[in-house]
Amino acid sequence: MATATEIGSLAARNQPSSGGDWAYLASSRRLDRALHGAPWPRRKPPAVGGGLVVRFVNTTETSEPAADHAGTFNGPVIPEMPNSSCALPLNNYSMEEMRVVSNPRRKTKIVCTIGPSTHTREMIWKLAEAGMNVARLNMSHGDHESHQKIIDLVKEYNAQSKGNVIAIMLDTKGPEVRSGDVPQPILLKEGQEFNFTIKRGVSSEHTVSVNYDDFVNDVEVGDIILVDGGMMSLVVRSKTVNTVKCEVVDGGELKSRRHLNVRGKSATLPSITEKDWEDIKFGVDNKVDYYAVSFVKDAKVVHELKDYLKSCNADIHVIVKIESADSIRNLHSIISASDGAMVARGDLGAELPIEEVPLLQEEIINSCRSMEKPVIVATNMLESMVNHPTPTRAEVSDITRAVQEGADAIMLSGETAHGKYPLKAVKVMHTVALRTESTQSTSNVHPILTPAVQSAAGEEFSQSHMSAMFASHTATMANTIGTPIIVFTQTGSMAKLLSHHRPSSTIFAFTNEERMKQRLALYHGVLPIHMKFSNDAEETFSRAMKCLLDGQYLKKGEYVTLVQSGIRSIWRQESTHHVQVREVLG
Repeated sequence: MATATEIGSLAARNQPSSGGDWAYLASSRRLDRALHGAPWPRRKPPAVGGGLVVRFVNTTETSEPAADHAGTFNGPVIPEMPNSSCALPLNNYSMEEMRVVSNPRRKTKIVCTIGPSTHTREMIWKLAEAGMNVARLNMSHGDHESHQKIIDLVKEYNAQSKGNVIAIMLDTKGPEVRSGDVPQPILLKEGQEFNFTIKRGVSSEHTVSVNYDDFVNDVEVGDIILVDGGMMSLVVRSKTVNTVKCEVVDGGELKSRRHLNVRGKSATLPSITEKDWEDIKFGVDNKVDYYAVSFVKDAKVVHELKDYLKSCNADIHVIVKIESADSIRNLHSIISASDGAMVARGDLGAELPIEEVPLLQEEIINSCRSMEKPVIVATNMLESMVNHPTPTRAEVSDITRAVQEGADAIMLSGETAHGKYPLKAVKVMHTVALRTESTQSTSNVHPILTPAVQSAAGEEFSQSHMSAMFASHTATMANTIGTPIIVFTQTGSMAKLLSHHRPSSTIFAFTNEERMKQRLALYHGVLPIHMKFSNDAEETFSRAMKCLLDGQYLKKGEYVTLVQSGIRSIWRQESTHHVQVREVLG
């Protein structure tokens, strides 16, 4: 692979720019500083006539090997030209000359569950303005008619909003084991005997039904049954053909249709139920952006769903919910098969020891990032704000940890679905995430190398390897010189790769596909913008700059890193990738 850098229009600050004149090519030693974050020597600019501003930097990578430097990806390929008056050493001047000063934007995205507290047009608009990036439909509640209204409202918002977009995520109910209906809450006291039966319609002071016929077969004497994720617990003492006899360990009020878990075990139910398939078809008809699939046990479930979506010609991505003991055992294969994952900590903490959940959260986040998949941290993030206007300090710390670990998104469930303070919850999540991000310097945010980058030193160098390497270099360059990134994409591939490397500034992802604009709303640091592309690259670049200026995302005199790369080429040959640093001229 050959690497070259062009630096043009170097002009003294007290003299007009020469415009179209090109400078000589800079040495790759200095390019390495830009690409790999080596410290730039801090020297003061000369007092008179010597302060230089880099107006244009263009880096091009091709897949052709360098004849004189085979086997190196960033070695010197262009000799220095010290006799040229234009080839002034960049390290004589402070890199602060090129740093952009932009208003910080939150990079970690917020998923909001829409429910009775937020299902109106007014509330969806307010949630979007407060910071919602993804609207989640919980198919465990409501019907298709109520969810249809929410989908229509979100689509209406997207059609009217110029500077924002909301993705739609349909979350399947999954094979939940629940207790039956009770006419009034049953008070369970520590030490008392209480029974679960597979007979339907049973409700008494000492026995209730369960909705799962194999419940008796799945549990063993000594197993711990958790109600509502651990709000109450019972130990199995004995079994009959139809009934599981238990002793209450931690009591409480048992209400209708409570969720039941057996610690350390997963129910032998299919991950996608008949109801789920009906809901999935509903999502296909409405062209939702994501499915969040509950209780995924293995990769086979993901492949089955993707095959169905392919047969429907449906472009919907699959997010797997990691929330069972089986999903942890098959974690790598499940995430590999999926398009992303959700750390569903409620059921995960019920089926596994609760002290394992923070460690598993970090493991799942790292696994997703190593495979370039988005990851969402969910459940109880601001649970106290269901009933109270301010969060606990522990909840604030929980958000901070998820952001520091590199989650693409953090989720609100009951807080926005049926809570008393949905808007305040979103604002707290936004504020905490933004504050946490402001403390993360580029030096302590280390991207996890993807297999494509790790194997790039091998004999074969594919298009995906090239894109992965180029995204890594681009993010490092943008961090070094402190610029936001502009990428033009049709498939979203380069925007996603750049997001994986967590650049310190915003990734402005321009796409001519409305569908892609909505999908990119979930990805860390990506601000998707829909714009029609011209056959003329420069015309498209100019319109993009104008769009960002008009939206007050950029100011005249700032710099941006502009990328042309990815799986599907736009205005370039297949073998060539470009990155440019340009001044915003207004």
